[in-house]
Amino acid sequence: MSFNLQSSKKLFIFLGKSLFTLLEAMIFALLPKQQKNVAGEIVLITGAGSGLGRLLALQFARRGSVLVLWDVNKEGNEETCKMAQEAGVTRVHAYTCDCSQKEEVYRVADQVKKEVGDVSILINNAGIVTGKNFLDCPDELMEKSFDVNFKAHLWTYKAFLPAMIANDHGHLVCISSSAGLVGVNGLADYCASKFAAFGLAESVFVETFVQNQKGIKTTIVCPFFIKTGMFEGCTTACPSLLPILEPEYAAEKIVEAILQEKMYFYMPKFLYFMMFLKSFLPLKTVLLIGDYLDIFHAMDGFLERKKKL
Repeated sequence: MSFNLQSSKKLFIFLGKSLFTLLEAMIFALLPKQQKNVAGEIVLITGAGSGLGRLLALQFARRGSVLVLWDVNKEGNEETCKMAQEAGVTRVHAYTCDCSQKEEVYRVADQVKKEVGDVSILINNAGIVTGKNFLDCPDELMEKSFDVNFKAHLWTYKAFLPAMIANDHGHLVCISSSAGLVGVNGLADYCASKFAAFGLAESVFVETFVQNQKGIKTTIVCPFFIKTGMFEGCTTACPSLLPILEPEYAAEKIVEAILQEKMYFYMPKFLYFMMFLKSFLPLKTVLLIGDYLDIFHAMDGFLERKKKL
């Protein structure tokens, strides 16, 4: 009898809390959550020397954050540093770091802790793309994709998460991709690495939740192609539904999602609908939709960047 009462009580508590979370989500959908203040927060951005990383740095610069910029490209990273200073940031630190090298990540991370302090917002943005069909992609390029797009997240989490836990304050941001949600023709190694990054970020979030570390936030970002040069030559047959995103717009929306502490952020919004359809439609129907949207040929015109990976 007591077991039934206990089970009923647990069920009612669960239903009550579930209803509250649903109502809360509906309210925030109509009235966006207030953005948190990041002035003075130490924000580390990997891949800050160009593209989306640079634009994210400038967004946080305008909000008064302390910037820590990492990139393997020293010249580009120092240019971002200069631009951030011109935007009004008095504390910006540029470090040359190859995020694909575990020992280098740990070494530079220790340097950051000593010279700047505890990182409170970690944005894993660095990424590369080979754009080759699976059987045509050399092993070393596949390994490089995983080293930069996924393994770097492991090492930076290991380096900076302990201080966030100790302070009960931190925000982990994973820049994944729409290719971290669905398989894409011509992006097998990239998709695999972005799926892995998504899975890591989600798993670490669950760990912090189970351990009641409520001060640690997570945001997983999955954008469609962005006009940063990384996917030069890629196309979309339905720009009204799946537009190739303007970099400044993408950076602004990503920062808004971070400041509103959203767990998942897909852009454009049509991606949410695509994932919903994928979850229950027959495979043949999903493939027909992909063919109609010409998604399977989006990489046909891809132009590889003329620089060392």
